[in-house]
Amino acid sequence: MSDPNEQVSSPDPYSGGGVTSPTSGVSRSRGDASPGAHLPPFQDLTDAPGDDEGEGEELFGENMEQDYRPIPALDRYDPAAMDDEQYEGMSIEDRLAAEAELKKRDREKGIAAGRMRRGLLYEESDEEDEPPSRRRRMAERAAEAGEGIEDEMIESIENLEDLKGHTVKEWVGMAGPRLEIKNRFRHFLRTHVDEKGHNVYRDKIRQLCEMNKASLVVDYNTLAESAQALALFLPEAPTEMLHIFDETASEVVFSMYPKYKVIVDLIHVRISDLPLIEDIRALRQLHLNQLIKTTGVVTRSTGVLPQLSMVKYDCSKCNFVLGPFQQSQTEEIRPGVCPECQSRGPFEINMEQTVYKNYQRITLQESPGKVPPGRLPRSKEVILLDDLVDTVKPGDEIELTGIYNNNYDGSLNTSNGFPVFATVIQANHISKRDDRNAIYALTDEDVKAILKLSKDKNIAERVFASIAPSIYGHQNIKQALTLALLGGQPKNPGGKHKVRGDLNILLCGDPGTAKSQFLKYIEKACDKVVYTTGQGASAVGLTAYVQRHPVTREWTLEAGALVLADKGVCLIDEFDKMNDADRTSIHEAMEQQSISISKAGIVTSLRARCTVIAASNPIGGRYDPSLTFADNVEEEDSVEKIPQDLLKKYILYAKNRINPKLHQMDQEKIASMYAELRRESMATGSIPITVRHIESMIRMAEAHARLHLRESVNQNDVNMAIRLMLESFISTQKFSIMKAMTKTFNRYLSYKKDSNDLLLFVLKQLVLDQKSFYVTKYGHDQDYVEVSEKDFAERAKQLNINDLSKFYKSNAFQLNKFRFDSKKKVICQGS
Repeated sequence: MSDPNEQVSSPDPYSGGGVTSPTSGVSRSRGDASPGAHLPPFQDLTDAPGDDEGEGEELFGENMEQDYRPIPALDRYDPAAMDDEQYEGMSIEDRLAAEAELKKRDREKGIAAGRMRRGLLYEESDEEDEPPSRRRRMAERAAEAGEGIEDEMIESIENLEDLKGHTVKEWVGMAGPRLEIKNRFRHFLRTHVDEKGHNVYRDKIRQLCEMNKASLVVDYNTLAESAQALALFLPEAPTEMLHIFDETASEVVFSMYPKYKVIVDLIHVRISDLPLIEDIRALRQLHLNQLIKTTGVVTRSTGVLPQLSMVKYDCSKCNFVLGPFQQSQTEEIRPGVCPECQSRGPFEINMEQTVYKNYQRITLQESPGKVPPGRLPRSKEVILLDDLVDTVKPGDEIELTGIYNNNYDGSLNTSNGFPVFATVIQANHISKRDDRNAIYALTDEDVKAILKLSKDKNIAERVFASIAPSIYGHQNIKQALTLALLGGQPKNPGGKHKVRGDLNILLCGDPGTAKSQFLKYIEKACDKVVYTTGQGASAVGLTAYVQRHPVTREWTLEAGALVLADKGVCLIDEFDKMNDADRTSIHEAMEQQSISISKAGIVTSLRARCTVIAASNPIGGRYDPSLTFADNVEEEDSVEKIPQDLLKKYILYAKNRINPKLHQMDQEKIASMYAELRRESMATGSIPITVRHIESMIRMAEAHARLHLRESVNQNDVNMAIRLMLESFISTQKFSIMKAMTKTFNRYLSYKKDSNDLLLFVLKQLVLDQKSFYVTKYGHDQDYVEVSEKDFAERAKQLNINDLSKFYKSNAFQLNKFRFDSKKKVICQGS
């Protein structure tokens, strides 16, 4: 303390009126006169300023209030500011009302508005009359350690990539990095241009508003090029990053189109073209809470349901409205105590003020072609929200980008006996896959090899020979399967009636004639194939059905084999084992390529645009081998086969890149052939021919044009289609009718038919007969065999083949080590 004899006085009073108080810590010399010289010094005086000038005055001490005690000698009042009028005392109610008015005035002036913490201005007890929603928001912002400050007061983080020891999720949740992410993403949306200098997302935002949509699709690759840090953080903390992206995109869109807020409350950012694709079978715990991309077929879908988004509750006792409460996907947030009456409920949802959003669950299953042999296909539940609902149907093959989350499932815990969490994918972006997407997988070298292969004059024969090369013979079946894989061109004349372009095939033959082998080959040769058997198939299993979800007890629509094979091939073995009712149920799918469902309140139509290839045994059929096993083994095909990998790419390219037109087709030839065939069928009493046979011929002609990569159908395609259709139709008749029709339509059946195979078969039969003669006569086999040309020519005439000179020069004749001796008029084999 200072010397008691040292006089202390206050500075001059303020001239503005009101009460003035002295300030401690100011000393004067002994000689200075002061009105307060006779007063004792302040008890809270500190040492003289000169003793510790570095620290300055201590304005807030333990006895700070002593500075403001009344000192009549020093306190001076401005007469103009004095009010001598007497006021009566205020009641407590009047005082509270006055304070409420003052606080209301302060809020209107902006003193207490915004995010500033109210505790700096008022005591906590003063906030009881505030709305509960405001108090809750202020408490949440105060707890978030920094989010209560305006964006202008937050220091931006320049080095966003430096996490400073935090995880990505923690770093993104902080105020500084969050603001920097918003600034960078806003800059990306406003400034990103393509190669031509066009602003990409300005055009996308304009199209979004023109179509009244709420989703802005952002390409991940362009984001990675322009903002690498954002692309790095996005897969690791997708929930937080997408929330920031949505806020920023909404600000950008609403700044460009302010009135768009009336239509959409929030713009959702959808991430497309994520580079890494994870199989459903490969999803593990390390993928949890990350952004993933996977593919599959939609097998089940629920109806569109309302999900709680912003919930308000009514207190049943005092009718006070609580909320809004932001609901999350993982847990339900409910109030515990009513702030008005302090009761603990019950609380009822306020239906009028609660905000809902669309909600739908689908099941995504592995694509049929990607399931390993002997394994069951895996599936995952997917949640669709907002504008993603009803974008897909059962049977659609999709690429899904979403957040892989886990949630509590009580049924799993009950069945397993220990805590197990179910996994679910929250969808962010969905794109439907079609065969055109597979075209992009072809490299330039593949396209060059395909175009080079198409210039081969014998390309059709080479492709036919490469189909199921391990199966000998059955050339007509191989040709039909090839054309079915290529398919015709779908038509919709005038937009009124759709005509399918897919071909359906029924293989009917004796047991053991490689029908199932053909189906198995097709299963491996195509990308999207569903294989089933008639023995275990039913009508609903092939089409679609409705059943209750085992947990939610909600009706769900599930797809059958034909729906799952949409834009692919459906193979049905043992077709004859199905009952008549089940076979009838797939007629709509085979002709109209759609399946109608009207059950349990679900009325819809699913697409089944697939080729159906079925195999069946004849009633009472018997195995009648036409060749011995030795002949099959020794047979060497003279046609050069195409590697299976290149063949698969060739068919894929031809089916999706080539769209042949019909303007050059010889329609008169098909019309005359149809009239003649119909007249012949009526005369002989055979199975009648219908208009569907004409449609089949047109589809096969288009498929044959695709096989040669032609953009138009020519006469060769029509002739081949007529021949294949006639062979199939005539083979289903009785033997007598078959013989008569074969003779009548021989000019069509002989088109481009390779007679060398028939002549080679006849020649081998003559060689076998000659060897059998030697064994019978001499008791041993003969290595050198001669066959008379006269006998061979007589056998050839029975097949309507008169010219043998081309056969003697063919590869088939030479590869089987035959020689023709023109002098002796014999055909030799061996040495």
